Amino acid sequence: MKNETKITYDALLSEQDPTPFEILNQEGTTPLLLVCDHASNRVPTKLNNLGITDTELSYHIGWDIGVAGVTRHVSKKLNAPAVLCNYSRLVIDCNRQPGDPTSIPEISDGIKIPANHNLSESDQVQRTEAIFWPYHHAVTEVGAHLWRKGTPPALFSIHSFTPKLMSRHEDRPWHVAILWKRDPRLAAPLIEILSRKTGLIVGDNVPYSGWEDAYSIDMHGAAPGLPYCAIEIRQDLIDTPEKEAEWGDILTDALSEILSNSAIFEVKHY
Repeated sequence: MKNETKITYDALLSEQDPTPFEILNQEGTTPLLLVCDHASNRVPTKLNNLGITDTELSYHIGWDIGVAGVTRHVSKKLNAPAVLCNYSRLVIDCNRQPGDPTSIPEISDGIKIPANHNLSESDQVQRTEAIFWPYHHAVTEVGAHLWRKGTPPALFSIHSFTPKLMSRHEDRPWHVAILWKRDPRLAAPLIEILSRKTGLIVGDNVPYSGWEDAYSIDMHGAAPGLPYCAIEIRQDLIDTPEKEAEWGDILTDALSEILSNSAIFEVKHY
């Protein structure tokens, strides 16, 4: 299986392409694992920009704007490990189950993605083997390394959302949203803490919901019984390095308060 995977991997990623993932602060000691599924809008060289322009790739369809900077900031401030995906969600969405129609979208917010049309199963598997599984294996390994230090870690997934979709005429007034399912250990106090901030509109599973497609928190949080949630920050709030740092500080303070409660650190299935 290793040889088969490597052949497929090499067939897609060239020597000029970065690895599928980046690990930050691997030896961090805080029992919190940060994951960033949509950190980058890179496309493997061999896929020729997926047939779209650099400008289109820079839109929210290509990545979650601002989240890489926020994740780096929180990882450093909290001394917590983080795993970031190095490729665009349009190549393969690392927060979707492989095979799901939204895993490799043919159209995203009204923009057609030519290189994603009429893909054979082998082409889809190639992207899965080259990017999706290496990224998620890294999340598993970094999480296991952290857990071996003695405490079941919490999982925190960082995303961002556009203030307004191009394909829908509706405003999104929320500044931030917390996504979760049954386990309230991380989500409930985070919603409460962020709601204290004057003027901040906090969505509880809106405009996106943890009950929808959320592969990372399902697989790495809910399945092993760890405390978890995802956050969605509105992109106009983190579209400069200064704003990324500001929200990095906000999340650092909020998470520090939550993590001071040792009772959340246990394996528990809801």
